[in-house]
Amino acid sequence: MEYQRIHQDIMNLDQQIRLVTICDISGKIIFSDHRSGVKNLLSPEESKRSLEMAVNAWKERSKLSSKIGRGKYVLAEYEKIKRITMPLGDEIHLLYITAEPGADHDRIIQGVARIAGKMLIKK
Repeated sequence: MEYQRIHQDIMNLDQQIRLVTICDISGKIIFSDHRSGVKNLLSPEESKRSLEMAVNAWKERSKLSSKIGRGKYVLAEYEKIKRITMPLGDEIHLLYITAEPGADHDRIIQGVARIAGKMLIKK
């Protein structure tokens, strides 16, 4: 996969996207970068822990997929950010995206789903 290009395609969806991280299902970061000029709200350690919690929660929910279906995305909305976690076209890679509170998360999710769908087609 061309992770840097995927990152840029996602960043181009909306100027209110703050961060895009691509990781594997174990939480290993493959590619991650903030939008230029965006200030981190969390320390590096807190950021790592937040990613770990999101990945672990995704894995826990996936254990129920045989009964409720595979997860499409998870949206966590906080006072200062929105966080979207979703698969990147397969069961191996996850996207961890943060956006400004006023971001149109439906539009972002739909755009990311189109990008992720293209990843499935290329396999």
